Amino acid sequence: MHSNLSKTGPLDAAPIIRQLVDDGLLDAAVAKRVRPNPPRIGDRIQHVLNYLAAEQLPDASRSGRVLGMDRLLEWLAGHCDQLPQRIDPLKIDVPAVTGVMSYAFAQRHRILALAVSPQEVVIAGSEPFVSGWEKDLQQVLRRPIRRVIADPDAIDRFTVEFYSLAKSVRGASGDSRRGGQANTNLEQLLEISNLKDLDANDGHVVNIVDWLLQYAYDQRASDIHIEPRREHGNVRFRIDGVLYNVYELPASVLTAVVSRLKILGRMDVAEKRRPQDGRLKTKNAGGDEIELRLSTLPTAFGEKMVMRIFDPEVLLRSFEELGLRGEDRQRWDGMIRSPHGIVLVTGPTGSGKTTTLYSSLKQIATSEVNVCTIEDPIEMVEDAFNQMQVQHNINLDFAGGVRALLRQDPDIIMIGEIRDLETAEMAIQAALTGHLVISTLHTNDAPSAVTRLLELGVPAYLIRATVLGVMAQRLVRSLCPHCKETVALDETAWTTLTAPWKVSPPAHIYHAPGCLECRNTGFYGRQGIYEILPVEGQVQAAIADDVELDKLRRMAMKNGMRTLRLSGAQKVARGETTIAEVLRVAPPVQTG
Repeated sequence: MHSNLSKTGPLDAAPIIRQLVDDGLLDAAVAKRVRPNPPRIGDRIQHVLNYLAAEQLPDASRSGRVLGMDRLLEWLAGHCDQLPQRIDPLKIDVPAVTGVMSYAFAQRHRILALAVSPQEVVIAGSEPFVSGWEKDLQQVLRRPIRRVIADPDAIDRFTVEFYSLAKSVRGASGDSRRGGQANTNLEQLLEISNLKDLDANDGHVVNIVDWLLQYAYDQRASDIHIEPRREHGNVRFRIDGVLYNVYELPASVLTAVVSRLKILGRMDVAEKRRPQDGRLKTKNAGGDEIELRLSTLPTAFGEKMVMRIFDPEVLLRSFEELGLRGEDRQRWDGMIRSPHGIVLVTGPTGSGKTTTLYSSLKQIATSEVNVCTIEDPIEMVEDAFNQMQVQHNINLDFAGGVRALLRQDPDIIMIGEIRDLETAEMAIQAALTGHLVISTLHTNDAPSAVTRLLELGVPAYLIRATVLGVMAQRLVRSLCPHCKETVALDETAWTTLTAPWKVSPPAHIYHAPGCLECRNTGFYGRQGIYEILPVEGQVQAAIADDVELDKLRRMAMKNGMRTLRLSGAQKVARGETTIAEVLRVAPPVQTG
């Protein structure tokens, strides 16, 4: 078949448009309305692929779809011997790929190395028929080159980012690389570190920190882990609950990066022997403010730092967006809008309790009420609340904080966590005197919160009098909307998930094989599954000093409490997550 594309030079708009028409991807009438000359952006003409993708032309071969970049690359691959590839920065070894060629060479030819191995070097380009650079580079590398085609804008962007980062790391670690002998034990590491301390305000270090924060925002990371090792340090991002390796920094550079972040977080830079907490506020590329909570931990090879990223958009999320729907939402809404009493949220660390608390408080914090919080530490600063932080160095704990808040004429009090009897007693006193108290406990499920309070020493009659309800929660990963598809139901797994109930299985369930959008994980984002226990009726009457947890759980289930697994099963039936994901995070139902 005749091809309109020239196989000897750069891609040209007019032949591409004609070939798209010939191949049935573009309607001839639509093609006539497309200008054959891409516009100039800045100092260069926009690449033809980016130009056509931006035009959002209807895909004549797929109803309701447009010719986006992925579709154009897939089509172009059929006219050359190069596969399309989307650049995933989390899977690229930046030091290795930037060592393949100089920045000037990469920029001049608009190419970027994506992978380096002894067998081959994978290089992305956007001009599959231009190969003048290939022979020269292959002679230098002395190994085969495998070419792929990629989004021209992505190549330009990541070329600048990767080479800038590599330059900053090389600049920051120049002295340590000339230091010669590698570290062989902890004592030598400490000695060298003391002698050759990089300046935390060095321009290269500042660039690395700026890149690190921006990179984390772009990748939807919830946490950044900076971990020192003997000769180098690891940077990892937690995305949708899973940790990904991002970059490997020389030990001296990692120390300087941690020091830079400690300065920004107003922490004691000189103190490296004890854990510290700090916070900083910055902005993402869109100009939105982002809060980060910093935590350091002294380890054998230096200070480990974890930064938790709090997106202010969390406070604006509805219960629907958090995954709290239907009857569960109505029950929860009724609890938090009660005039007085105690409402508890339970679950392990990282189960989304903080997000639930802040989102709930935000919805009930009107101008007519006084909302006060005592937290350890303050996770997110919010104008609508009066927030106080626990200060252990001056003996201001949760109980003391609640005692002080009661003199501040509050309507609603949020206690970060009930850890001991004194705090529980202060929460009960606040509830008995006409305040709504919202707090957290660390228990596996909702009924366990009642027995936990009994174990702390709270009398059963006070629990019956004050506790309005308990909500246990977990976070499950949501199926990627871009690649999810129906699969046959595993009835055995469904029975395990919904035991002890006999729940009718859905006609089909969903599975996501993985795609470029979700980095081949099959998941994109997270949402909550919930177990809500209103303390009322028979459940309230059953609470006694010697009540057994199994009896309480059976009573709650009899009165309509849907367990975490059953809540997850509903999301499986709606095609939002998988059976395996719910089984991974939700504890089995113990019914004695």
